[in-house]
Amino acid sequence: MGLIIVFVLREALPAIRYMGLVDLVSYTNEPMWETGGEQIYSLAPAIVGTVIETLLAVAIAGPLGVAGALFISEVAPGWLREILKPGIEILAGIPSIVFGYLGLVVLNPYFSSSSAFGLPGLGSLLAVGLVVGVMALPTVVSVAEDAISSVPESMKQGSLALGATDWQTMTGITMPAAFSGISAAVLLGVGRAVGETMAATVILGNVTELPAPIFDVFDNTITLTSLIASQYGNASGLHVNALFAAGAVLFVTVMAISVVSQLIERRMVRRLGGEQ
Repeated sequence: MGLIIVFVLREALPAIRYMGLVDLVSYTNEPMWETGGEQIYSLAPAIVGTVIETLLAVAIAGPLGVAGALFISEVAPGWLREILKPGIEILAGIPSIVFGYLGLVVLNPYFSSSSAFGLPGLGSLLAVGLVVGVMALPTVVSVAEDAISSVPESMKQGSLALGATDWQTMTGITMPAAFSGISAAVLLGVGRAVGETMAATVILGNVTELPAPIFDVFDNTITLTSLIASQYGNASGLHVNALFAAGAVLFVTVMAISVVSQLIERRMVRRLGGEQ
């Protein structure tokens, strides 16, 4: 891990020195990405695209994943649970390029031809957010279901014995007790969305421009992962260093998500354990 960190940061350093750290992540002039002539390497479009894609994906995978985990663990009969759990594991094993291709041939044409959307071209952040949300869903369901299933049965039975309904037990006992595991499941979904490469590369048009307006989910842009995947083949010199800078931003983002998940878990352990 240490060697990977040192290598990525060492390769990204020339681009950081050339652009400056502030301009590297927030350059506002046009063009923002120019590999020939006057070289300009701003990661602002890729960062914005990654943030929007991740928010859309988590808005889908988070609520649906937790609801699915509750249904499988607490509501579904045994025979249905035996069908759903392997099905979710199979869904998690489908290659990301398959999801990306489905988004390319189904969602992109629909959004461009539908009278409700009528997008001028193929590719949009909404399409990639929907696809990545579905891709992250099995991860959230699987991890959250394990956390919910690990709640002691005595806690649930005690709640029911005191007159609480099944719904009150799930929302008042089971979910708070499993909150650390559920939050970890959602954060894993966030990590999956942030690091998704092939689906974003295939669905998006990979244009290095900011959406207009900046949070327009129907516009086309690029993500950090698709920037690297679409340009590494013909990159050289400072261009390569700029792509390593994009990788460094991804690394720092995932590390921050991991630290936040650990802090949440420690806080919930203290609360459930009665510690201050």
